[in-house]
Amino acid sequence: MTEARETTHFGEQTVALEDKQGLVNKVFHDVADRYDLMNDLMSFGIHRLWKDAMIADLAPPRLGSRGYKVLDMAGGTGDVAERIVNASHGYAEVVVSDINSDMLRVGAERAKTWRYPSQASFVEANAEKLPFESNSFDAYTIAFGIRNVPRIQLALNEAHRVLKRGGRILVLEFSQVDVPGFDAVYRAFSDTVIPPMGRAVTGDAQPYQYLVESIRKFPDPARFTAMLDTAGFKRTKHTAFSGNIATLFSGWKI
Repeated sequence: MTEARETTHFGEQTVALEDKQGLVNKVFHDVADRYDLMNDLMSFGIHRLWKDAMIADLAPPRLGSRGYKVLDMAGGTGDVAERIVNASHGYAEVVVSDINSDMLRVGAERAKTWRYPSQASFVEANAEKLPFESNSFDAYTIAFGIRNVPRIQLALNEAHRVLKRGGRILVLEFSQVDVPGFDAVYRAFSDTVIPPMGRAVTGDAQPYQYLVESIRKFPDPARFTAMLDTAGFKRTKHTAFSGNIATLFSGWKI
C-alpha cells in the first residue's frame, strides 16, 4: 500500500507538503527584479507606511556599547533591512536572509547604494531550519513572507530559538479585511486587478494569482497569534492596519 503524503495548500491548489517550497521559489524567481515595484502598484504605496510602522514599533537603538543584531527573514530585496539600519543611524547590524537566491541578488546589489551598506549581510537560508546559533539575535523581523513558508510553526519555533532572551519578533503580513462593504471591494480588486497588473509589469499573471490566493489561506490574527504562543513567545499581540488589509504581530522571548 502506498503511504499517503502530507499535503498543504499552494494558493487554492492542494499540493504535497514537500513540493510547496519549490513552487514558491519559482514564484519569487520569476518576479524578483520587479517585486518591490509590484508591491507599490498593488498597495498604492501603502506597504511602505506599514513597514515604517513596523520599524517604529521595533525602535532599534541608535547607540550603545554593544551591537544590536537583527535577522530579517524573507527580506531578500532589503527594503525592511534598510529601514532598520537607517532608523538606528547605522548602529544596528542586519542579516538579510531568504531562501530565494534571486531575491537576495536584488537586495545585495541595492545595498551598495545604502547610506550604511556595511551594516547588512545577505544569507541564503530556509526559515524552517536556520543556519544560525541559538540566542544570537536581538530581533527577528519578517514582512509578507511567513505565509509562503510550508511549515509556519517550524519557522516560528526557529525564530524563538535564534533570538536572545529579551529578544523580539515582529511579523507583518497580509490579513483578512473585516470592514463591511470594503471586504467585497478588496476581494474584487484582488481577483480582477492584481493578476492582470502582474502580467503587464512582469509578463506573468500566475505568481500574483498565487499571492492573492495565499493571503486568503493564511491564518486569521487570533490563530496566528496562538501559533506565536505555541512557539514560546510571550506578551504577544497584533495590530490591524488599513481595515485589516495587513496585520503586525509581535512577541517577546522572555
